[in-house]
Amino acid sequence: MKQISIIAAAVLVAGAAGLSVQKGLAQMNSQNSAIRPLASHPYVGMWVTADGYIRHNLLPNGRYDEGRGSRDSAYQGRYEIRGNHIDYWDDTGFTADGTFIDGVLHHAGMILYREK
Repeated sequence: MKQISIIAAAVLVAGAAGLSVQKGLAQMNSQNSAIRPLASHPYVGMWVTADGYIRHNLLPNGRYDEGRGSRDSAYQGRYEIRGNHIDYWDDTGFTADGTFIDGVLHHAGMILYREK
């Protein structure tokens, strides 16, 4: 019986530690996903493919609005920029990324240019 109590105590301690780790990760994720104002960031603004079919409007509040063809808001979500790398999290759960190279956004096989 004593052996079962020791095992049960070990399971409870391990479970509590697991919950503590999960709570810590949840807090880190909520801190990492906080929307930071980007008003002065050089990449904020409209990016379009050469034919104008795909349009990424990188908003200063860390959100984006993607237009496709005649649909002005085909996809929306949040984004984060670190250096010349951009990560997108669509509101539907889709994720993507891209890289800014010499003032051009390379994203998912597409090339988007700053709208002038």
